[in-house]
Amino acid sequence: MLSGAGISAESGIKTFRDSNGLWENHRVEDVASPEGFARNPKLVLDFYNARRRQLREVFPNEAHKILAELEQNFNVEIITQNVDDLHERAGSTKVLHLHGELLKARNIYNSETIFDWKGDMKIGDLDENGIQIRPHIVWFGEMVPELENAAEKVSKADFLIIVGTSLQVYPAASLVDYAPENCEIFVVDPNLEEKSVKYAHFYKMTATQGMTEIYKILIKKMKI
Repeated sequence: MLSGAGISAESGIKTFRDSNGLWENHRVEDVASPEGFARNPKLVLDFYNARRRQLREVFPNEAHKILAELEQNFNVEIITQNVDDLHERAGSTKVLHLHGELLKARNIYNSETIFDWKGDMKIGDLDENGIQIRPHIVWFGEMVPELENAAEKVSKADFLIIVGTSLQVYPAASLVDYAPENCEIFVVDPNLEEKSVKYAHFYKMTATQGMTEIYKILIKKMKI
């Protein structure tokens, strides 16, 4: 399963970019790039502090909960572009975060040593080695360390559900190309062009509406 901002939007989390190309009134380059952090680390830390506080005020929606419920009958592997923890809070147990996690941190030099961080983050917050920390977020221009792992999971899928992602941002958008020929693909997005994924079932619906329909289909297939 591949999820994007659209699934969390129903919980009240704004999608990554508004129509004017800004993210919460900031240029994405200023708050989600290594160059932006180098120019103004306080702005970047404050930006993610606000996102972290917002996350404490929202809750998983029915689409998240349906995916968690599917674990009762299927081996559900979720690959999400989202940095929130709503899939986990809904009860999903196998969640791979392609773009990092808002509630985790790492130091500015080492992307492999990751630890929990639930509160605000400021200049002067150091790890155990005395090095400044930063949000564990994959920014524009950085490598996506989990991409190979995600591609392997997709390559073994019997069903691939794509919810709330435009499939326009690479390299995440390339994951659908790893689906095996016999994999049945379901795409849920009210704004998605049907030509973007071949041989898929399309649901021009909200995430909750689409997942409700797909749940019924998958349960019926299981009983055949």
